[in-house]
Amino acid sequence: MKYLFYIYLIIIISSILSCAKQSAPLGGPKDEDKPELVSIDPENESINTKPSIIVLEFNEYVRTETPNKLILITPRINKDDIEVTANRNKVTINLNQELEDSTTYVFNFQKSIKDITEGNVPENLRLVFSTGPTIDSLTANGQVSFNFPQNTKVIEDVLVGLYTLDDTTNVFTGPPYYVAQTDSTGQFTIKNLKQGKYLAFAWQDNNNNNKAEDKTEPYSFIIDTINLESDITGLNFILDKSDLSPFKIQRTATIGQNFEITTTKAAVNIEIQHEDLGKDLFYVAKEKSIRFYHQTLRNDSTTVRIQLADSAGIQIDSTLYLKFQESDRKKDTPIPSFGYAKTFIKNIEAQILFNKPIADINYDSLFVKYDTINNVQITPQMLSFEDSLQRTSLSLLIPIPDSVASDSFTLYIGDSTFMDVEGEWTDKKYENTYTKINPETLAEEIKVSVNTEERPLIIQILNKKDEIIRQEYLENTNTTTFKNIEAGTYIIRAIVDKNKNKRWDTSNYLDKRYAEPIYFLTNPENPEPYDTIVRGGWTLEVTIEPRKGPGVTPLKEKKPQ
Repeated sequence: MKYLFYIYLIIIISSILSCAKQSAPLGGPKDEDKPELVSIDPENESINTKPSIIVLEFNEYVRTETPNKLILITPRINKDDIEVTANRNKVTINLNQELEDSTTYVFNFQKSIKDITEGNVPENLRLVFSTGPTIDSLTANGQVSFNFPQNTKVIEDVLVGLYTLDDTTNVFTGPPYYVAQTDSTGQFTIKNLKQGKYLAFAWQDNNNNNKAEDKTEPYSFIIDTINLESDITGLNFILDKSDLSPFKIQRTATIGQNFEITTTKAAVNIEIQHEDLGKDLFYVAKEKSIRFYHQTLRNDSTTVRIQLADSAGIQIDSTLYLKFQESDRKKDTPIPSFGYAKTFIKNIEAQILFNKPIADINYDSLFVKYDTINNVQITPQMLSFEDSLQRTSLSLLIPIPDSVASDSFTLYIGDSTFMDVEGEWTDKKYENTYTKINPETLAEEIKVSVNTEERPLIIQILNKKDEIIRQEYLENTNTTTFKNIEAGTYIIRAIVDKNKNKRWDTSNYLDKRYAEPIYFLTNPENPEPYDTIVRGGWTLEVTIEPRKGPGVTPLKEKKPQ
């Protein structure tokens, strides 16, 4: 009997817990209706109220989803102290903090509240109230876009924030005073703003922490102070990544009989000063390291000046002692790899990349094969090092006689063809195949113009792998012509090289410098608006239109009629 009592007790407790648990009912038609707000306390647009608790009541059972992250609250309050609970059809927000006097607060609930059946979200759920006698009503709106085409056509998780001019935080250190989320097209409006002076930022908040991670998240800023005295429009942001973390030499060490420095970030510009550079002293730059090789110096050190710059323009200027010593450590073997395109029209343009500086070449085992018997012997006149200070990138221009009927050619590197500066030879053969193209399958020319007076310009044609296949640097004109382009789909763009270093440079907030402008050839009517299709025999003439840069674009005044 006592045993049956315990069984009944367990059944009763389980039934009670089952009834108490808030869960979606099983079966029935799919619920597509959005929860409707029945009441809210305090009421929307209330004045002279300073609530400690906010209660929302809906017409159905609801649940919350990461509310402390998804609810946008302006002005900024301590969201970590907030407690949000859902019980049946009510959501209760315990603020656990004192609100400021005479301040308009906005709670934008976004997707933090959903019904328990299908996760439907209330439409435009927003609460505005003031702790003073008036509600601030100024607005700021504008547009956010990306510097480079994105994989998705909609813009997601992008926030726009305003920081007061006297704020000790910024977009990298804390949440903004006012914040809003863009729609899927990048448009935004920040409402219920107070008059004042602000700094404006936008960023893709992938981790929902209401601030930008400069190493991993694209962001943008407006250099000028926003003086908000009336409604403002035309705030424009262009997002890209710019790592502003410290750039410094992290470690120096002798490795074998060589010397290596390691940096905290990759260097995009390297300048080294030493009297032996390019003669006995060479270097190889990798992502975050530079290794030095000296052909004669052993058990001694030498002084070298190193000037480095990262992608954001942050610089290192240092004098180092490079120590070289004898070592029994096994030396690395030189290993070639192949760059450039694998097709050609008349001459093979090849590139051979090495992991170590090259000191000597055995031309007897370097040639192009086009059948089992015949080949084209490569001579010293056909090749050159792209950088004599590193000697790790070799360019080859190999003419193919018109009398050769084959359309397939193999660049052959035999065993012991290349010797590096440490006296090590390649230890096996390497081959790479190149295909001769029928000129009739090529587009005759693409004439590209950029509708701007800005100079210099870098005009680039990229394939769908984002590889640059053609490039021209224009200093005195805005037009160039590319001939003999393979049929395919391409992206055509123009870079305004403001600092004339012949590459694109990202933004640097610390230096108050915008990224160099990039303009893309687009066709909004295409499913893929950045794509340009090229066919054999075509002649194209296209114009790249500049786009609005970051900053504030004032409204054009209407002319009196």
